[in-house]
Amino acid sequence: MPIKDVFLPLVGQPHGPALVAIEKCVSVAADLGARITALALEEEVFERPKVMLLDDRDSADVGRSRETNDLQQLLNAFTNAASRANIRAQSRTGKVPADQIAAILAEHARFSDLTLLPVKPHDSRTERIVEAFLFGSGRPLLLCPEHLADELLPEFENVMIAWDHSARAARAVGDALPFLQAASSVRVLTVAEDKTDAVVQSGTALVDHLREHGVYAAFETTESRGSSVGKILASWAKSHGIDAIVMGAYHHSRLNEIVWGGVTKTVIGQPPCWVMISH
Repeated sequence: MPIKDVFLPLVGQPHGPALVAIEKCVSVAADLGARITALALEEEVFERPKVMLLDDRDSADVGRSRETNDLQQLLNAFTNAASRANIRAQSRTGKVPADQIAAILAEHARFSDLTLLPVKPHDSRTERIVEAFLFGSGRPLLLCPEHLADELLPEFENVMIAWDHSARAARAVGDALPFLQAASSVRVLTVAEDKTDAVVQSGTALVDHLREHGVYAAFETTESRGSSVGKILASWAKSHGIDAIVMGAYHHSRLNEIVWGGVTKTVIGQPPCWVMISH
């Protein structure tokens, strides 16, 4: 299915890398020929009535004013980027309790084909938002690492599929087909200690399936050699000039509590490039 409607959450502070990431996300949407909708949310803070000194009240007002100004800077960055890209765009704002931001963003993402999300490295708030999207939106997520925003390309010429034979990885491949079909090079990579017949057959079958969609991919395996799979994927992507990784979300459930698997947490913690992830 073509990607025609994308969603861009705007949260956090408008520091330099965040503003660059917003522009790169808009460029990706423009390259897809899609409409982009931005939603900027401000934290709604509930305060118990209390006696405040004049200085305390002034300080609180300054804090709220700063947050509103941060939100406006994010919106301005989005509006300016959309104007330069000549893309159909719309934006919305809202004020919600801090503990509901992730869930509300995920709910809005249900009405788009893809969510573009700028992410900070090793940030707990980012991980909560990503988790909410993956398990609450039913839609794929494209992570834009802010720390690499300056060097990211909006066109994905070289794409790697992190293939672990799972249903989640298969879902990610289906979601990423528009990117795979536009790429010049697609590599299917499985991290395995032993290149067994089952591993080869699975990778070969995926390559054969992709060929039916006009995607001519190559299958490879690599050993972890004692390192984590997440670190291996990141290292492989960097050494092979990969523009984007396509992968499924790894997790297991225990007593209805989602526990991140090591691979997902490593890649989300510090994406080495664009990462498209599905569940």
